[in-house]
Amino acid sequence: MELGLHIADFTWNGGAAALGPALARHARDAEAAGVSRITVMDHFWQLGGDVGLGPFENDMLEAYTTLGFLAAATERVRLHTLVTGVTYREPALVAKQISTLDVLSGGRAGLGIGAAWAADESAGLGFGFPPTRERFERLEEAIRICLQMWSDSDDPFTGEHYRLGRTLNVPQALQRPHPYLLIGGSGEKRTLRLVAQYADACNIAATPESARKLDVLRAHCDAVGRDYDDIEKTAMIGIDPDTTADDVVRAASAQRELGFSTVYVFARRIPEPGRIVDVVGAAAGELG
Repeated sequence: MELGLHIADFTWNGGAAALGPALARHARDAEAAGVSRITVMDHFWQLGGDVGLGPFENDMLEAYTTLGFLAAATERVRLHTLVTGVTYREPALVAKQISTLDVLSGGRAGLGIGAAWAADESAGLGFGFPPTRERFERLEEAIRICLQMWSDSDDPFTGEHYRLGRTLNVPQALQRPHPYLLIGGSGEKRTLRLVAQYADACNIAATPESARKLDVLRAHCDAVGRDYDDIEKTAMIGIDPDTTADDVVRAASAQRELGFSTVYVFARRIPEPGRIVDVVGAAAGELG
């Protein structure tokens, strides 16, 4: 079982002036403690609502600027979003961002992508937010565009929603055949079908429904002729100020029993990054 650190809350002691040095130190400490990957949300506002990460007005950093910063601060961990909303950026830009990050990080970049859901954020900042059906159509086309741009082809791409005259992408990513591709979400009809057809990994919320979701994924793999075991199964768990390393080990072990091989840990209401690494690092040592 691998542990990843998902940085979802940037409201830390010291405020914005201290955030850069604190984030670099946080990433280096997590890597040294045995974390195998570091991810960030692709949001422009904090999530609000009942997620427990704070109101919209709390600190939030732009994802791909942050990943580039983290690439310079680390040496080994895989870096990606968890996950990019397909409506936030043109797919060709995403493909270029990931291949650039891969080159500059020495082959450590991944793409986490999903159909997007943050309607309040999109309305506030003027991002298009089409109906669910169209967002999933765009998601599949975006994945196809990324895979084409990460290949040797620079042919045009013509879809229902995106049209590219030439899919040139130089330099190419260092990873072959392409950067790590994770699709986030647990929708049974669309999302898990896309995982079976295209992805290296899925990310499914750790809920009582998790085992059934994996069964659905297996059925989709059978339908498209994909080896279910070729897909990495990842989940997420949250920690708060009262969580111990033993709590993380128990939660991660429960997911392992269901068939997950990686758990991303995110912190809620912990304004001291060192405390987060203490808990996650100790758990990584026990699980590794």
